[in-house]
Amino acid sequence: MDLAQLQRQLVDYKTSLYHEDFLDEQFTQLQELQDENNPDFVVEVVSLFFEDSDRLLNELTKALEQQSVDFKSVDAHVHQLKGSSSSIGAQRVQKVCIAFRNYCEEQNVEGCLKCLQQVRHEYSLVKTKLEFMFQLQQQILSAGGSIPM
Repeated sequence: MDLAQLQRQLVDYKTSLYHEDFLDEQFTQLQELQDENNPDFVVEVVSLFFEDSDRLLNELTKALEQQSVDFKSVDAHVHQLKGSSSSIGAQRVQKVCIAFRNYCEEQNVEGCLKCLQQVRHEYSLVKTKLEFMFQLQQQILSAGGSIPM
């Protein structure tokens, strides 16, 4: 595939992520903070999001497996996940977190478990899609091209 095709593929792919609500304008703002002094800014921030999310999802799983669920603790973890997903523009993860917090408030274990599954699913999707987008960007840079905005 030539450089122009790769760049077109990247633009189309990124556009689809916005149309399918995986990303919102917050991701665009994140990209605007990246410059030649810090060319890996977005990848670094998103990688931190991945690490943080993996940790929080494990904490949530453990917390919801307890005989007596500490809903305050679960809600705090969900609140953190909602904040970090919001900060990178992972819109669908953020939306599930909002519903998740409502179930925490109601102290509804079943609802929380259902939301945990949903948030894992949405997180997994956005992670796969962002990793693919970063791979495309890397291919473009390796071919000597620039990333189209």
